[in-house]
Amino acid sequence: MPAETLALLLGRWAVTREIDDHRTGERARFDGTATIEEARADSDLVATYDEAGELVVGGRRTPATRRLGYAPRGDGSLDVRFVDGRHFVDLDLRTGTWEAHHPCAPDHYRVETRVLSPTSFDERWTVRGPAKSYDALTTYDRLPA
Repeated sequence: MPAETLALLLGRWAVTREIDDHRTGERARFDGTATIEEARADSDLVATYDEAGELVVGGRRTPATRRLGYAPRGDGSLDVRFVDGRHFVDLDLRTGTWEAHHPCAPDHYRVETRVLSPTSFDERWTVRGPAKSYDALTTYDRLPA
C-alpha cells in the first residue's frame, strides 16, 4: 500500500457507479472519468477531484459532474471537502481499507473504501434515513497516462 493516501489517488480514473434506490425501486448507473490532480500552490488543498460522465436512470440519460477537494491531515490521510470547503468525510487508504460516516440530517451516509490493486479501488455507500435510502457501488480503474 502507498505510504500516503494521495499517492494512490493521483491520476485519471474510469468511474462506474451503480445505484440501487430502495425508495423508488429504480436502478441507476453512472459511467465517466475522474481526474485527481495536485491543487494550485496557493490553495489549502493538496488535490482536487473532478468527475464527469453520464447518469442513466430508467431510460433517461443526464450529464453529471462532481467536484471535491482533498486537504492534508498530517498523518498521510486526507480530509475530503465539498467544493465550498465544508468537511465531507475523512479518507485513509494506507492500510487498504477505510470506513467513514457523513451525517447529513436527516439521513446518514456510510462509505467503505477498499483498495483492490495499485490500479483499482471501490467505494460502497450505504445511505439511510427518512429522506433517502440507497446503496451505491463505485469502482475506479486507473487510466493510462
